[in-house]
Amino acid sequence: MSLAILADIGGTNTRVALADGPLVRVDSIARFPNAEYKSRGQDIGHILADYLRTSGAEVSGVCVAAAGPVQDGVAIMTNLDWTMDGEKLTKATGAKRVAILNDLQAQGHALGSIAANHLNQVMAGPVKAGGAMLVVGLGTGVNAAPVQETQWGRVVAPSECGHVNLPVRTDEDFRLMRFIERLLTADGDIPHAGVEEALSGRGLANLHSFAAYEAGLERHATSAQVFAALANGDPIAAHAARLYVQILAQTLADLALIHLPYGGIYLIGGMARAMTPYFGTFGLTTAFREERRVDLLQTAFSINVVEDDYAALTGCAAYLEAFGRG
Repeated sequence: MSLAILADIGGTNTRVALADGPLVRVDSIARFPNAEYKSRGQDIGHILADYLRTSGAEVSGVCVAAAGPVQDGVAIMTNLDWTMDGEKLTKATGAKRVAILNDLQAQGHALGSIAANHLNQVMAGPVKAGGAMLVVGLGTGVNAAPVQETQWGRVVAPSECGHVNLPVRTDEDFRLMRFIERLLTADGDIPHAGVEEALSGRGLANLHSFAAYEAGLERHATSAQVFAALANGDPIAAHAARLYVQILAQTLADLALIHLPYGGIYLIGGMARAMTPYFGTFGLTTAFREERRVDLLQTAFSINVVEDDYAALTGCAAYLEAFGRG
């Protein structure tokens, strides 16, 4: 069985591990601080080389999951100013088989290989074996990717759907949209109220500022501060959490009708895990299963939160093992 090196590159840290075929060696996982390498003018190639030098491993494959867009085999980490391509990874590792994935694609390739105790069901529903799935990332940013099983293997299509328009259904939604546009304008940013401006970490902070504004107050807090206030029963924080859950439910419902994920919807990321205790309180299932002209939202689909810190590495291993077959 071939040995491969895997890397999951986040905004702050990079996790690196070895894998025997599709199986990640859990005891080989190491974490590297990106800022330390960037300060020395180094990048992912140096991290991989350092790991292999320390471990003494010789690998035939390398797969990297990057929190950024991947086009034509090139990944660009805009927040780190790192660019990765096959030539750089081969030079750093000596591996001939090379793959570069968006981190959400890697999570999609992990589905089916995640232990049941790392899946927390937050909305019950039928699950069709072999059916399409949907992986949704809620963290520093927001994105989603459909996962399709084909005769050629699994396909996880890239996407940038975190920047689709915020769902606007009510007068309050409209006020929220305009409020976010004003916030973005004040920050010198493009005034587009996409779902990422409500469902990411900074999105919860935006919702909290809006909830305070609606109450005639002016408050600004980080997402961590909002969670602390929520745990203490603060009504402004509760209003923000209710908005978050309602917007998430509507966004997931729209994506479900577009992609028909009969194999399940899987939420990943820090915000998904932090908000899990409040999904029931603020009606995720009720808002998702609203009546529409078709009854799919009332009868189909399930939602799980993935609670596996190493799922992206598992996805990298699974993809590399299937390299050339899907």
